[in-house]
Amino acid sequence: MPEVLRVSDVSVRRGPRTILGPITFAISPGERWVILGPNGAGKSTLLNLLATRTFPSSGKVLVLEKEMGKVDLFELRTRIGLAGVGISEDIPYEEKVRDVVVTAAYAVLGRWNEDYDLWDESRAVALLTTFGVRELSDRLYGTLSEGEKKRVQISRALMADPELLLLDEPTAGLDVGGREDLLRRFSNFASDATAPATVIVTHHIEEIPSGTTHALLLKDGVIAVSGPVDQVVTSEHISAVFGVSINVHFDGSRFSARAQA
Repeated sequence: MPEVLRVSDVSVRRGPRTILGPITFAISPGERWVILGPNGAGKSTLLNLLATRTFPSSGKVLVLEKEMGKVDLFELRTRIGLAGVGISEDIPYEEKVRDVVVTAAYAVLGRWNEDYDLWDESRAVALLTTFGVRELSDRLYGTLSEGEKKRVQISRALMADPELLLLDEPTAGLDVGGREDLLRRFSNFASDATAPATVIVTHHIEEIPSGTTHALLLKDGVIAVSGPVDQVVTSEHISAVFGVSINVHFDGSRFSARAQA
């Protein structure tokens, strides 16, 4: 099957400074990736690159067999689901939750004069149900808690049935109950054979969902190590990337970490 994404010898520069790269990696259909690294490692830059919202300064990025710089990005972005701080800040606070989700069918923020059919409305409600916030459908987005907003954002990201799903710190700021509930719901969704390939960015290995297949560790803008998650998220690799001696435990489903005494 064709690759979902391929990044080949890519760098991103801001003035004379290289903030990412050079990096090379690929994602295949059905894979569930997590990107980890300390603050300033380049995680958000990489995610924006995969979302076609940051252009490479050099190298080649192929997303869903389309090369950035040689394709209509507006059309390509309708095939990519994205949830994160950048999108959240642009959602109108006075928008109803149901409309926040359904407008993704037209890749717009804020409902205007678009014509949505019953299928669109039903899918929006079904996604809100999947992520536990159906009862908030008629609430204004700006009145939601941080955890509720994150669930709505993920529902919106999935509205257009994307082929690639990108999530930027989906559980950041949640209490432990909210985090565990959201991770459980996401893992159940992602276990479906028809679910899109996913990439999640996080600082914390406890936030890696069950079912994640691959991991990529970034340090100082370059890939320290990448590959199958159980071979990458290890005490040795995590300690080297974060600069602290850390014991990593994997129970066959989820990871945890503690600093070595």
